[in-house]
Amino acid sequence: MRLRFKFRLIPFVATLFLVALGISLAQWQTRRGDQKQAIANAIMQRGAQAPLALNAGPQNPEQLEYRHVTVRGEFVTAWPVYLDNRSYKGAPGFYVLMPLKLANSDQYVLVQRGWLPLNSQNRATLLPYVTPSGLVNVEGVVRRQAGRVLQLGQPTALQAGAIVQNLDIANLAAVSKFQLQPLLIEQTGNNQDGLVRDWPSPSLGIEMHRGYEFQWYALAVMAFLFFVVTGCRQGIKDAKKSYDHERK
Repeated sequence: MRLRFKFRLIPFVATLFLVALGISLAQWQTRRGDQKQAIANAIMQRGAQAPLALNAGPQNPEQLEYRHVTVRGEFVTAWPVYLDNRSYKGAPGFYVLMPLKLANSDQYVLVQRGWLPLNSQNRATLLPYVTPSGLVNVEGVVRRQAGRVLQLGQPTALQAGAIVQNLDIANLAAVSKFQLQPLLIEQTGNNQDGLVRDWPSPSLGIEMHRGYEFQWYALAVMAFLFFVVTGCRQGIKDAKKSYDHERK
């Protein structure tokens, strides 16, 4: 008995939907993976460039992100902000952020100075750390924003010395009245101030997107094969019934 295929409208429509869905989602994962790969390439390329001296002029955070920079200025010790729920090697703590007033300018840049462990005796009392006085040279890597965590509960009001879970630079500029650059510097180098500067690498998840891309394409292929196989089985079954009926 030769191979036969029975076309069925409803399974055909369902197959078209699944194939279109699988291809669409796979292509979306492809684009996301390509975007993350472009970021990884930028991190590698900009990280290999010589440090750039950041000045008080207009800055483009997209062009500067992941670039090593140096800046000279004075820390505004009256306006620290602490990012809560930041851990280091499994230990709880905070990221210490502080505006730096650029030398010979009325502009500021936000510096993510380092990690401070949690005071196990009293969570509300921060452990001491040193802030250098006067003009200092700061080295670091440009980031567009501080990393975000899942917001638990209502956000804490932003003010000097506040402990918050997430921070927006534009919001900090509005509250503090400082002319902040639209970026922050993740400080590196000297850590004699008691802060840890072993920053985690950006989690890009390129492999995850490639894996999802394969899975969605596989769904499209499996839906098509299922339609073909079940159609052939039904065609053979109907042909066999017709053959048996004719013999009777």
